[in-house]
Amino acid sequence: MRTQHASGFTLVEIMIVVAIIGLLAVIAVPAFFNARSKSQTNICIEYLRQIAGGKDQYALAHNGTAPAQVNDLIPEVFKTTPICPAGGSYTIGNLTTDPTCSLGATQGHHL
Repeated sequence: MRTQHASGFTLVEIMIVVAIIGLLAVIAVPAFFNARSKSQTNICIEYLRQIAGGKDQYALAHNGTAPAQVNDLIPEVFKTTPICPAGGSYTIGNLTTDPTCSLGATQGHHL
């Protein structure tokens, strides 16, 4: 008599694999969103630094006159308008203040 061996996975084995994948997803998804948020904050801060430097360059080229808005720095200082990756908007301010992002207070987008 010949015995037949069933091939394939049992229900318990499949459930264990699904549970492991679910556990990994629970760990990875929040870490991904944290990294994305931190990256957006760093990019925004870098844009603020560039705007501050561009504001000084503009003032030197225009006899101490400060630019009124970010678009005044194009094309003299920037090729394109810097845009906050998180959806905020930039305010230049006068020559003695740092530029700001509208998300500075809530998400840490400030110099």
